[in-house]
Amino acid sequence: MSRPLTATIDLAALRHNYLLAKRVHGGRAIAAVKANAYGHGAVQCATALADIADGFGVAAIEEAIELRDAGIKNPILLLEGWFEAGELALIQQYDFWTSLHSVEQIAEIERAAITKPLTVWMKIDSGMHRLGVQPEDFRAAYERLLTTGKVAKVVVMTHFARADELGCDATAKQVARFRAAIEGLDVETSMSNSGGVLGWPEGRGDWARPGIMLYGGVCADGDLPETPKPVMHLDSAVIAVRDLPAGEPIGYGARFVTETPTRMGVVACGYADGYPRIVPTGTPVLVNGQTSRILGRVSMDMLVVDLTGIAGADIGAKVRLWGEGLPANKIAQAAGTIDYEIFCNVKRAHFVYAK
Repeated sequence: MSRPLTATIDLAALRHNYLLAKRVHGGRAIAAVKANAYGHGAVQCATALADIADGFGVAAIEEAIELRDAGIKNPILLLEGWFEAGELALIQQYDFWTSLHSVEQIAEIERAAITKPLTVWMKIDSGMHRLGVQPEDFRAAYERLLTTGKVAKVVVMTHFARADELGCDATAKQVARFRAAIEGLDVETSMSNSGGVLGWPEGRGDWARPGIMLYGGVCADGDLPETPKPVMHLDSAVIAVRDLPAGEPIGYGARFVTETPTRMGVVACGYADGYPRIVPTGTPVLVNGQTSRILGRVSMDMLVVDLTGIAGADIGAKVRLWGEGLPANKIAQAAGTIDYEIFCNVKRAHFVYAK
């Protein structure tokens, strides 16, 4: 018998979410599988999407090579570009697409021995203020890039900082800056991340770059016309049961003391598995499909849940930590973070890929 913590990855839901992104946005879509597909398994997720995906997006060349070595033949875009000029040789060798975000990188292309012209996604900083050339510098940089003679195609991109805030006008301002910078150019564009795809029709271009929506995460702070399906279902089981009278402390630091007679269950999952330690008493869980709550502090390998009044609540009872019926965002909110982070943090679970 193995430890009962299991992350079931619903690949059919993943495919549904990708096709949802394409349908709503229109055009083509780069599926973001960086950071091990947001903790879901990059190779497995890319393989499941390979026959329908227009391309994949990763953060670094190591992630891209892993996909190529696993047999992924789709275009793979390095979303952060290269980190040192020597990587340009690998970009050519593996036939990757690369982003470019500075004039200094254009100089590196000029100096590089490029035998196969590159596909470059040139980033404009329209207001995120991380990566990208400034809008007023874009035209000169774009022309310089073309005159290298080492580029086969240029897609112009930007990234939204607040697309998940539907009541904020920052995204509309970014769209306006971006469109002004490229006005008059016959060039393919990419603006929308997940929030942009679902919440900002004016931000649609030739290419979308859906990320968290592929995995069923929350994309925006308001109602959306369509909601992605959850992909990761994190489940464990009760491994011990205690019946305690009122006035008894539970767990490290005695952060929870029973107020009434309480039946409690110990669950095989803790912060070493990626469940956030910081969540308070009352954070929801499902026990045998019934809503319950966490009691006291989450420890390294275990957490405690309230079994009082739950039918069949004994050793072996099934515990859903997030997934269908319990959105991961609820746990993220309790921890003061976002579902992206808790997905990425999952480890030590047994991963099962369901088609």
